[in-house]
Amino acid sequence: MFNALVLTQEEKLTIANVCQIAETDLPEGEVLVDVACSSLNYKDGLAVTGVGKIIRNFPMVPGIDFAGTVLESSDARYKAGDKVILTGWGVGENHWGGLAEKARVKADWLVPMPSNCDAAKAMQIGTAGLTAMLCVQALQNAGIKPADGDILVTGASGGVGSVAVTLLAQLGYRVVASSGRVAQNSALLTKLGASEVIDRSELEGDARPLEKQRWAGVVDTVGNKVLASALAQMNYGGAAAICGLAGGFALPTTVMPFILRGVNLLGVDSVACPFEKRQAAWQAVLNLLPESYFEDACETIALEQVPEYAQRIIKGQVTGRVLVQL
Repeated sequence: MFNALVLTQEEKLTIANVCQIAETDLPEGEVLVDVACSSLNYKDGLAVTGVGKIIRNFPMVPGIDFAGTVLESSDARYKAGDKVILTGWGVGENHWGGLAEKARVKADWLVPMPSNCDAAKAMQIGTAGLTAMLCVQALQNAGIKPADGDILVTGASGGVGSVAVTLLAQLGYRVVASSGRVAQNSALLTKLGASEVIDRSELEGDARPLEKQRWAGVVDTVGNKVLASALAQMNYGGAAAICGLAGGFALPTTVMPFILRGVNLLGVDSVACPFEKRQAAWQAVLNLLPESYFEDACETIALEQVPEYAQRIIKGQVTGRVLVQL
């Protein structure tokens, strides 16, 4: 028996409890993992609170990320004792996830732990850090260089945003961080590498089809009016890497930025990212993130604290990354 956060549903309300379950309760998969660490993402917050209809089948163990050690494997790629990471693939949504001391998953979903990483660091990065790295790589592949101008990061206080600010600054870009919590987080965002911090309200108005050119690139985690405003302010030939919808899934914009300024809209997904691309992104983010990021923008909680922090993360009261120590 081992501890797990189990979600059940009663009268359409999601109930989260830490309880004991058995290995035989776990779903099918080729690899059984002793989970050392997980993390708390915005999607986890939606799942645990039931605010977002993330979970369709109950009971469910949430947790879209985990890192740990292989206990058993029927797949030749992994053997007992191997260190592994899992992010995405619908784990914690439709397959029992990482907020438990053990998990059984498909071998295809795993990535070997890089040599310069451990379970705690992997989960301090997690889905958010992997997604941020993929966004930065998308901008680089689109030809956006530091000399081209400012890069806007929306939702900069969150997991993806805070990592993106740090990575871009490390690569020499001038970063403008947009946040709804400027008073609380301006000092931290500046410390992470932002050259300027602006209030989210500057981007929340109804955007005109085109506005004054301001951004060479954008990493957007918010969507909706914030993204629409950013697109209207893009430089000629600029690119926006988009990966989130914290502000809603609508996009109230026009074709004008795309056909008159040659703006590129780059969709970024880390959930089903192919193995080779995923592995390369993991190594890149580990090489770029300074130790100061882990010290300044990460906090650690216990499994029993997840329901409380889930409420906080969906209310925008969590900054940076949350490591869950199993």
